[in-house]
Amino acid sequence: MTQKKIIAVFGATGAQGGGLARAILNDPNSEFAVRAVTRDPNSDKAQALADMGAEVVAGNLDDPESLKRVLEGAYGAYFVTFFWDHFSPEKEMADAKHMAEAAKAAGLKHVIWSTLEDVRKYVPLDDDSMPTLQGKYKVPHFDGKGESDQYFAALPTTYLLTAFYWENMIYFGMGPKKGPDGSLSITFPLGDQKMASIAAEDIGKCAYGIFKKGEAMVGQRIGIAGDHVSGQDMAAALSKAMGQPVSYNAIEPEVYRSFGFPGADDLGNMFQFYRDFAAEFNGIRDLKFSREMNPQLQSFDMWLAENLKRIPMD
Repeated sequence: MTQKKIIAVFGATGAQGGGLARAILNDPNSEFAVRAVTRDPNSDKAQALADMGAEVVAGNLDDPESLKRVLEGAYGAYFVTFFWDHFSPEKEMADAKHMAEAAKAAGLKHVIWSTLEDVRKYVPLDDDSMPTLQGKYKVPHFDGKGESDQYFAALPTTYLLTAFYWENMIYFGMGPKKGPDGSLSITFPLGDQKMASIAAEDIGKCAYGIFKKGEAMVGQRIGIAGDHVSGQDMAAALSKAMGQPVSYNAIEPEVYRSFGFPGADDLGNMFQFYRDFAAEFNGIRDLKFSREMNPQLQSFDMWLAENLKRIPMD
């Protein structure tokens, strides 16, 4: 039996990396092996991956030497950062730079960098239609990733542009809420525009498809989505799945920004970007390509059928 090619999966206990690790480990005929990189190899999620056959290793984005160690002998890597740990684009950029430098030192053959648009290319900082945040960003959790693309330019990189996770309804409080009269509604500042969105697990499955295609994907900028849905579409799907009416409450971005929870301004700007640049955002996130990479790709209806009970209804 030939030696399997090692993919070092960063964020292996998170949504994207976990999806990729499981996609590889669940394929008995895979040409790849998983090296799951995590800060805590003893966590339950890390142990679950080890039980599936992953090599679990400790790696810390703040420690560039540890990154070089975990990439030694690897064929490729999946690189992702998690803004919501620290709310700092500067930290995301530092982490991305450390990963890219370690990848170069290791001589990797294929890198997937999980990125997003730099919204400042669409809405310049001096454009007041969208507030500037932290002094120099429009959508901080997008812009830091987008600016970090430069670090990967000299590497054999596929730039993977992800989309809105439906899991935000479970973990980020974006699911249906009860009004004073007991009726349910979802609230987004999207107007009537559709939003490219996806099940988090499917991001990893699409990434696996990209690794399988190999060198042909190097240098490409690829967007993925499971569905393009409007607020009205989501409300209709929720109503059908729940057997009771859910309405769509379309608000303005400035109202969303005023909600006051950590990151409300960032997310308000993000939804404004989705709304005002829907053609560009959805255009790069091609459903046909996503399905080619991941034949099990879920639509919003399919995801709801599996996950409705996990969405808190308060």
